[in-house]
Amino acid sequence: MTEDKVNIEEEEKDTIPVNEENEQESADAESNETKPEEDPLTVAEQQIADLKDKYLRQVAEFDNYRKRTLKERAELILNGGEKTIVALLPVVDDMERAIENGEKTDDPQVLREGMVLIYQKLMKTLEGMGVKKIETADADFDTDVHEAVAMVPGMGDDKKGKVIDCMTTGYKLNDKVIRHAKVAVGQ
Repeated sequence: MTEDKVNIEEEEKDTIPVNEENEQESADAESNETKPEEDPLTVAEQQIADLKDKYLRQVAEFDNYRKRTLKERAELILNGGEKTIVALLPVVDDMERAIENGEKTDDPQVLREGMVLIYQKLMKTLEGMGVKKIETADADFDTDVHEAVAMVPGMGDDKKGKVIDCMTTGYKLNDKVIRHAKVAVGQ
């Protein structure tokens, strides 16, 4: 029996934690006691201060963005037509030269040719900016692009609902109607 008792004592030694482990646990407990615990109020105040700082920075950044976009918008409104005006200045120069040279000649054909050239240059410049004429010759009446200013009766069935005459040319800017064509429509 003594042998059994010795075996049991040896088994118990194996299952009982070693003093080294106990020493480690007690050292951890002591280090926790020596560390000053952070006060939850202090931690919360620090978080509040950090969040407040982030909030103030974002508000200031948004305010700067808003001011910058307002300034850019104002500049666009003031100078938005600059590109168009710069493109039209050569046409104005041609008109001035035509007026100047018109005083020197009495030939109406020369004046007419000059006016046609200036008109073609103007239309080319406008087309370069996306402006196009609305075609009305033999077109069906379309309220999206035409404005009826007169109804012409007795034109026959083949002219019914068709554009008969265009009083004022209409224009589109990049497929948006900027001026409707004023037309006479057959009844």
